Amino acid sequence: MNLTSRKSWVADRTRTFDSSGIRKVFDLAATLKDPVNLSIGQPDFDVPAEVSEACIAAIKDGKNGYALTQGIPALREKLQAQIDEQYGHEDRKVFVSSGTSGGLVLAMLSLVNPGDEVIIFDPYFVMYEPLVQLVGGTPVLVDTHPDFRIDLDQVADAITDRTKLLLLNSPANPTGVVATEEEIRAISELCAKRNIVLLSDEIYREFCYDGDFQSPASFNPETLVIDGFSKSHAMTGWRLGFGHGPAEIIDTMVKLQQYSFVCAPQPAQWAGVAAMDRSIAEYKTAYKDKRDMLIDGLKDHYEFAKPGGAFYLYPKAPSGTGTEFVTKAIENNLLIIPGNIFSRHDSHFRISYAASNETIKNGIEILQKLAKE
Repeated sequence: MNLTSRKSWVADRTRTFDSSGIRKVFDLAATLKDPVNLSIGQPDFDVPAEVSEACIAAIKDGKNGYALTQGIPALREKLQAQIDEQYGHEDRKVFVSSGTSGGLVLAMLSLVNPGDEVIIFDPYFVMYEPLVQLVGGTPVLVDTHPDFRIDLDQVADAITDRTKLLLLNSPANPTGVVATEEEIRAISELCAKRNIVLLSDEIYREFCYDGDFQSPASFNPETLVIDGFSKSHAMTGWRLGFGHGPAEIIDTMVKLQQYSFVCAPQPAQWAGVAAMDRSIAEYKTAYKDKRDMLIDGLKDHYEFAKPGGAFYLYPKAPSGTGTEFVTKAIENNLLIIPGNIFSRHDSHFRISYAASNETIKNGIEILQKLAKE
């Protein structure tokens, strides 16, 4: 066969987006010698001991087979009780997903038809736009620059008769900005009025530093929430997430999980049961201190919106593009992420302060030096 003349075997849907730019930075990190790494959005603390012990006990007790697709009863029922107490909705059902990312995939597959439009706020988590494209939807970006606040008029103007879903992430990756209660209430009411599904990605909900977390599910009972244990309990590699929302949506997501991910890892689910009883207040306090250290070190050198949550700072490049600035940083052995990975703008860069205090201090020194050049 003439390989140059045959058609490609790769599906067309995979050509609408490139590999994650973050992964490319991670690959680059592996080639550098002892870089100052402020790029990865992964907790720098280890999984709490009692959570690890629960997983080990499950493995030793032979709980290693397939779990129910919707999640083991011990975890699912505990989550359901917590959610019922918080919201009191008659129609709010929970299931356990194979990671928060798995939950997002299932949500898109369950809700978005080819040609449907999905509203996403720019900047956005790297997965959002490709996932919409993967299921044949059309991403509609609503720009939040320069302060990363939600303008309800802009959102209303972006809605058409093809709008199916609006995706909200607060606290946000990459900006760390937390939507105000007024913004969340307004978005919730707008989606309810226009019959648009509101999907709330709440993976950083435990990391709000300047006030209590607000979920749109408090204002719109039809909100679909995606959450998980990756950030709160440092379980990023354990792939343990969960979703809750109207039963019609959740049942569809469970059906699709049966034919895709099958189930979340059973030992990790038993660890999740223990994690629900483990306070992370000490980690939250530590990250607030890291945030404040970073802000104090950079506030006289860079322009940025103060992050109220998550563990990211999203400064504007002092000159040139975000990509050009990140290139300079890498030349100085500092790993950060260019903003054009998260945005149509190439003007900012993302710093992750999920790192040791020493690493953050070293990063501040390099960034202060670069700002003066």
